[in-house]
Amino acid sequence: MFHVKLPGQDAIARQADEHLVTHRVKLPRKVVEHPIGQVAKRLSMALGVLVVTALIVYADRDGYNDNGGGGVTLLDAFYYATVTLSTTGYGDITPASDTARLTNILVVTPLRVLFLIILVGTTLEALTERTREEWRLTRWRSTLRDHTVVIGFGTKGRSAIRTVCATGLKKEQVVVVDPSSKVIDAATAEGYAGIVGDATRSEVLKRAEVHKARQIIIATQRDDTAVLVALTARQLNRGAKIVAAVREEENAPLLKQSGADAVITSASAAGRLLGLSVLSPSAGMVMEDLIQQGSGLDIVERPVVKAEVGKTPREITDLVVSVIRGHRVLGYDDPAVGTLELTDRLITIVRATPGSQIAPDFRPMPPMPRN
Repeated sequence: MFHVKLPGQDAIARQADEHLVTHRVKLPRKVVEHPIGQVAKRLSMALGVLVVTALIVYADRDGYNDNGGGGVTLLDAFYYATVTLSTTGYGDITPASDTARLTNILVVTPLRVLFLIILVGTTLEALTERTREEWRLTRWRSTLRDHTVVIGFGTKGRSAIRTVCATGLKKEQVVVVDPSSKVIDAATAEGYAGIVGDATRSEVLKRAEVHKARQIIIATQRDDTAVLVALTARQLNRGAKIVAAVREEENAPLLKQSGADAVITSASAAGRLLGLSVLSPSAGMVMEDLIQQGSGLDIVERPVVKAEVGKTPREITDLVVSVIRGHRVLGYDDPAVGTLELTDRLITIVRATPGSQIAPDFRPMPPMPRN
């Protein structure tokens, strides 16, 4: 479906226009030529074969016999090439000399086969393109399990995807949902599957197979949109881990009530970093280093190894920030930690290396409390 967006349209017109592209799924694929360009190129090739055949016949016009009388003109040569290449063969113009017949065997007949291949190939491709795409989508949906759905492919969404993929998650396991077709084109160009549509609508999220997703990242531009998306996503998938970003801190509790497991307040976090950088530039630099994935210092979550069992967090080689025990997150100096257990997980600060990855959490999420 094609539509034109004119500059100066108001928000309502833009939203109505975006609803027209709801339910469109785009999968990563190699850059191919536009179908109209492919057809035009093949028609040009077929026309070129026709012209070459006509010139060959006209060059040897004395070796052809026209049953209508008279010599073979240039128009007759094109007529003969047309009926010959299309396998019509009326027989009114025929090769009479041995040279003309040999030319037909060695040159005209291969050109006839090439002409048919070009036309038939174009027709078959036009007829089967839609079927191939439907098969591809069906196969994609049937194999998609425990994937990550990202709502919004702006700055926050892109950064979230890069961080998640740093754990070893394949790009084929990431589905991006965004109302902008151009944004989804950018996502598919990077290797992610994309859904063009409004994520607040359940049918759009079903297209992204949200009910089979393991993680859902909500990185929309508006807080009210994030709340609606969280409500819809939680209704479709009770067990998925849902994390969301909001601009205003006052909206964070509402988003948690809507079903989000974790909420990040982007505006207050940025303000906190700005204030820290003013009071202590070095501390701000360290915090910025921790935020940047894959360089300098990284904050990672990992399981406790056997050699660390029975030790306190201070006795661990890595710099331990928190200990995860069951569903509780305890500070490194919390008396409740005591000594480490084999089932604990540690949140540590480590020096980032090219091979270091954040250990993904494969434990099932506890059931969300409902009011």
